[in-house]
Amino acid sequence: MADYALSYPEAGYADLLNMLDISHAPLADRLREGMDRTETRLRGCVTEATDPFVATTAGHLIEAGGKRLRPLLVLLGAEFGDPGGDHLVDAATIAELVHVASLHHDDVMDRATTRRGRPTANARYGNGIAVFSGDWLMAKAARIAAELGDTSVRLHSETIERLVEGQLRELIGPGPEDDRLAYYLEVIAGKSAALISAALRLGALEAGAGTELVERVGEYGEQLGIAFQIGDDLIDVTSAQSDSGKQRGQDIASGVVSLPVLLALEDTSPTNAELRDLLTAGPVPGTPEHTRAVDLLCASDAIPSARKVLDERLARARRVLTTLPGDHSVRALDSLCDYVSRRTN
Repeated sequence: MADYALSYPEAGYADLLNMLDISHAPLADRLREGMDRTETRLRGCVTEATDPFVATTAGHLIEAGGKRLRPLLVLLGAEFGDPGGDHLVDAATIAELVHVASLHHDDVMDRATTRRGRPTANARYGNGIAVFSGDWLMAKAARIAAELGDTSVRLHSETIERLVEGQLRELIGPGPEDDRLAYYLEVIAGKSAALISAALRLGALEAGAGTELVERVGEYGEQLGIAFQIGDDLIDVTSAQSDSGKQRGQDIASGVVSLPVLLALEDTSPTNAELRDLLTAGPVPGTPEHTRAVDLLCASDAIPSARKVLDERLARARRVLTTLPGDHSVRALDSLCDYVSRRTN
């Protein structure tokens, strides 16, 4: 990869770029420059708040950094059209603003206390301020989308609708007649995959790619996004807080039925009885029961079973890639599948 001086050397996207197969120097330079410009735009957005305190709370998680996967996907989506489009940085900024806004809301719902290795906005400022800070970021994203035109506004609104519906369905839970695995996959397609798919589609749209190509790129993103969320489910159980930046077993503590939890609950074998009972009871965080539930889940058959579902979704994403034109950008997207696979090992 060609040398490029990052404006934000501490930013996590440098690590993500280095993990991808981007040996084509012009592509590497475009992505690095685009990510730098997006980071500048992103940090500049919160300074536009009229109240300094709003700027501080809305920028709380932005300043914490992150890999900025969704802005990168916008830029990679643009490679299937004209990657020099005028509004790509705005499009990439929209994707990350929506993502960070959703994190503010998620942390309130999950009663999370750490995110990206630092206190969550709700832990530091309270639930109300965290929610409204997320709302402010969402409104900022909508305002930028309005400047890009009707097509971008439509995609933006459809994505928010899917994201919110996914979160609501997770809270409501499946009915007695629902297939629990199918329900789970529909939930994560909305709450997680929708934005990842939209990021790629938005990049392709702003780069002038044709409708069919935009949809194919979006389908790749849908499958990648489902796999990515399953990976998050696995990391919640198998990784230490020092690695993930979040409390281990947060899903169990907040009552979220992640894929490993779902599979463990459906395992009726006698050897799984203790884990099943603990998960059904809903162990209180910080108690020996919670620690025991996480340890048992980590050692259970649910982990390799969830991993199998993740691998199946990555295989679907890779099949879509075989239908896309180009070489260097497709290889970069293929290596993103490798990244999603490796992060759970």
